[in-house]
Amino acid sequence: MVRFDDGSAGDVNYQAIGTQYAKFRRPDPRIARMIREALGDARTVLNVGAGAGSYEPTDLDVTPVEPSATMRAQRPSCLPPAVDAVVEHLPFKDDSFDAAMGTFTIHQWSDLTAGCAEVRRVTRGPIAFMTADPEDLHRFWLNDYLPDVLDVEATRYPTIAYLRQLLGEPVRVLTVPIPLDCTDGFTEAYYGRPEAFLDANARGVNSSWSFVPDDVIDRFVQHLRDDLASGAWDQKYGHWRTTDVYEGSLRLVVGSGKS
Repeated sequence: MVRFDDGSAGDVNYQAIGTQYAKFRRPDPRIARMIREALGDARTVLNVGAGAGSYEPTDLDVTPVEPSATMRAQRPSCLPPAVDAVVEHLPFKDDSFDAAMGTFTIHQWSDLTAGCAEVRRVTRGPIAFMTADPEDLHRFWLNDYLPDVLDVEATRYPTIAYLRQLLGEPVRVLTVPIPLDCTDGFTEAYYGRPEAFLDANARGVNSSWSFVPDDVIDRFVQHLRDDLASGAWDQKYGHWRTTDVYEGSLRLVVGSGKS
């Protein structure tokens, strides 16, 4: 397993890309409600790959796990401090938690099979992972401008079928509607706000962009800027600016656990 200088585990160094995370990746309350509902009547919850604390229910007893010091340092004081550990080796006894959760994390684990086995080992009840369906990523208009980013994502995210297998049936797969004014700045959240992609910081808090060469991104930015100025983007995709909800690749996959 690769661990970077600040402890980041997996394929991304959050010391390099994570410094603006708390500013641009603020939890959206509508998505948060879906995650909270998936946890049911749990009281104790494990949050793996917890990052800066997005989507942690404040009414539950949450134990966050986050290997990156950069991400742990951005957690607000109102949230519990995160345990420095990796999901493949969780420092907890069997059946320690009523439920478990993870948002935008499983595609970065170095060993998904081992990670899911560990989460199941320490969890008695439901396990809710927010992820993306790689089979639906390329429907996003960004594919017409910069397929490289979506190509990277499609190779990193596990298939929903494989994730179901690792969690063990029964598993529920819910499409997560993305609101036009979504406060969480993941890539698809900007489906109707293309100007956001001109901001290097907004791009930088999405890990897939770090795998694309700078010169390729520079050409994309110029292309998009030109099309926004000329009206070419709006002529083809402008309807997204007034579309209240986008149902793209975002999924909430909920395993029933051992209960």
